[in-house]
Amino acid sequence: MAAPVAIIGGGIGGLTLALALRRRGVDAEVHEQAPELREVGAAVALSANGTRVLRGLGLGEGLARCGAVPTELIYRRWDSGARVHDHPVAADYERRFGAPYYGVHRADLQRLLAAECGDRVRLGRRLVGISAAGSGHRLEFADGSVTEAEVVVGADGVHSAVRRWVTGEAPAAYSGTSGFRGLVPVEQLPSLPDPQAIQFWMGPGAHLLHYPIGDGSIVNFLAVVHEPERWSAPGWTEDVPVERIRDRFADWHPGVRELVERTSLPQRWGLFGQRALNRWYRGGAVLLGDAAHAMLPHHGQGANQTIEDAVTLAECLRDGDRATALRRYARLRRARTRAVQRSSWIASGLLHLPDGAEAERRDHQLTGIGTTLHWIHSHDARAAAIRR
Repeated sequence: MAAPVAIIGGGIGGLTLALALRRRGVDAEVHEQAPELREVGAAVALSANGTRVLRGLGLGEGLARCGAVPTELIYRRWDSGARVHDHPVAADYERRFGAPYYGVHRADLQRLLAAECGDRVRLGRRLVGISAAGSGHRLEFADGSVTEAEVVVGADGVHSAVRRWVTGEAPAAYSGTSGFRGLVPVEQLPSLPDPQAIQFWMGPGAHLLHYPIGDGSIVNFLAVVHEPERWSAPGWTEDVPVERIRDRFADWHPGVRELVERTSLPQRWGLFGQRALNRWYRGGAVLLGDAAHAMLPHHGQGANQTIEDAVTLAECLRDGDRATALRRYARLRRARTRAVQRSSWIASGLLHLPDGAEAERRDHQLTGIGTTLHWIHSHDARAAAIRR
């Protein structure tokens, strides 16, 4: 028997939604195109607006076991490593925002979520067709299977198949920047200052972000460069030789060079953004996460905004008819996700300024980073959905 809600995509957003619906007595089935649950990328930074939701879903202890709490947030110069600005995290962060900040391996988070979703995850299900059927939708998959659902949720990422049905609009656009990722043991980073902090190294045409994950013995990094001019790879990743990564940061601080030279992921990720959508749903098909609002990673909010989406949609679907629920969900999420998207695009340019007067003005403005953190990290998506 088909579930009333079909979720397309078994990533963080799809699984969080399935769990949130289950907690509210709504049956949902997750359809994931991969033959196994395996998150791409290295790690994810979970800020309070995300961990607050996950704690509410019963994952607090699991997150504490697999997550590292950064000591502080530090912005540094690309060459000397001099501190430009720092901001406490650790215990002070949880006191201020009511939930912790964790660095977590994506695979660990996915396993926590999947374990709670049980047997409602269907693997090897690549969506190839969607059509209206009665009061719901008929879904066709590449393996020949067919199902129907009253509500179809597109949690299928940047290149969403469901978005094409909902909006007919072009997919997310390449930002002109790409990223290299990696996981490196702390013991291999003798020149890296403060490896237990979350840090941005800012330089001309590039920046590097890193933070600890798990028990703190591993550092996750993302190095972002203003290249290539056009993204020509068929997917959103392409293999590159390690030498290309190393050479791009040859003049940077030794700690940065150690990180990029020791990556175990010799790939380049194209960084895509989604222009703000006016239409989030069509009939009973609705979008969630990157399918609706792909954003650049410079505020660490991709996963967190997706988690906010999931708990908001679950609250909306629990009460009222479908049309009212989806209309309310879009109203609750549209303005906030647009604001975070816009802020992350602005941050991209600021982090890559060449040395000079503009960079000095940016450095001075970083003293106000606490204000940015507050409006993003203090948000309680579930409370907002219940209140309105």
